[in-house]
Amino acid sequence: MTEGVPGAVRTADPFVVMAKPVGPICNLDCTYCYYLDTVEMYGRPHRFQMSDEMLETYIRQYVEASPGPLIHFAWHGGEPSLAGLDFYRRAVELQQRYLPEGWTCWNNLQTNGTLLDEEWCTFLAEAGFDVGISIDGTRWLHDAARKDRSGAGTYDTVLAAARRLQAHGIQPDLLCTVTSAIAREPLNVYQALREIGTGWMQFIPIVRRGPDGRATPDSVSPEDYGRFLSTIFDAWMHRDIGRLNVQFFAEMLQVWGGGAASVCWMAPTCGRVLVVEHDGVVYSCDHFVTPEHRIGDLDTSHLGALVDSPVQRTFGTNKRDLLPAQCRACPWLEVCNGGCPKDRFLSTMDGEPGLNYLCDGLRQFFAHVDEPAHHIIGRIRGGAPAEAVMGELRTASRARWEGIGRNDPCPCGSGRKAKQCCWSQRP
Repeated sequence: MTEGVPGAVRTADPFVVMAKPVGPICNLDCTYCYYLDTVEMYGRPHRFQMSDEMLETYIRQYVEASPGPLIHFAWHGGEPSLAGLDFYRRAVELQQRYLPEGWTCWNNLQTNGTLLDEEWCTFLAEAGFDVGISIDGTRWLHDAARKDRSGAGTYDTVLAAARRLQAHGIQPDLLCTVTSAIAREPLNVYQALREIGTGWMQFIPIVRRGPDGRATPDSVSPEDYGRFLSTIFDAWMHRDIGRLNVQFFAEMLQVWGGGAASVCWMAPTCGRVLVVEHDGVVYSCDHFVTPEHRIGDLDTSHLGALVDSPVQRTFGTNKRDLLPAQCRACPWLEVCNGGCPKDRFLSTMDGEPGLNYLCDGLRQFFAHVDEPAHHIIGRIRGGAPAEAVMGELRTASRARWEGIGRNDPCPCGSGRKAKQCCWSQRP
């Protein structure tokens, strides 16, 4: 118990909270959004806005529960900027009030970017916020899926917001989804994001299930996902090592280099990334905001007790404990660990449940990058400059393509003709 605070519980291990200050409310109507449907859990009328009292309760409890000395405040949605600038000014004030001496906090705003005008960007820069901004690569792909409520595309508005953030000294993390359509244009997507020049990007696979339990048409197929990642990895390793980071590649190299994954879906267990909704209700995970995964609320329980509660610990360890035998024997287990539990809805070859829908694509990707990835790790660790490493990888790739014609089997091992596979990405 934390001295002087009845009911306060400080955890031994760090954890992260995704706070949803306006719940699932958003000013866009993206075709693949998995979160807007959670509005149906609430009766009508309902005010989707975290109150000042709940904001203070949340910040106080998070500080009390965290082992410190750094606390990560993540603001998500819906669209969290709809809470308004005054909400975040108040949040920063409360953080400074409750942080113990010598502690610091890190704020991250995950946004669609459409409301980030000059005043917003000035505040975010002065308050030291990191920003993740959603942008689906090219204009045509982005505008096909990420429309405003009138049906208009938002690419130009979002790109302008990214440029505005850069002008204020913030290099936003670019978050790009991978749908069935986006997966077909890996090089166009990568080049478009690369040209924005923020130095960091993430690719988030869209896997949604229809009423029949099968993946929806806009969900990326496993094969296309593996090819998408492999194509972008090749482009990255030939020219961008040390210049920009792709989250998945950085995490994979970290694990293969002897470290631990910092993203939950790659880790052996999960459960240390909670969701606090606008009304103070706490859920197990951003992908499990359902009545079955409601673990408590901040009005009647302390956040520190909820994150270490038996039900939440079981939620986290189930990721490891319910892993099928096929996964346990997989050579890529250490960099996958079964993937995100939300995607583990297939059965293995032996009929055992719990196989990741994206398994075939991930296996394809890991096999493709295994050799060059370990070369990168060894050479960089040995002190080789990035330019030299990229030169070595380009030379090796050219040798692999020597004598390969358009109609020959692709050297990537896919079994497809080169012209139908990796022909356009030859070094």
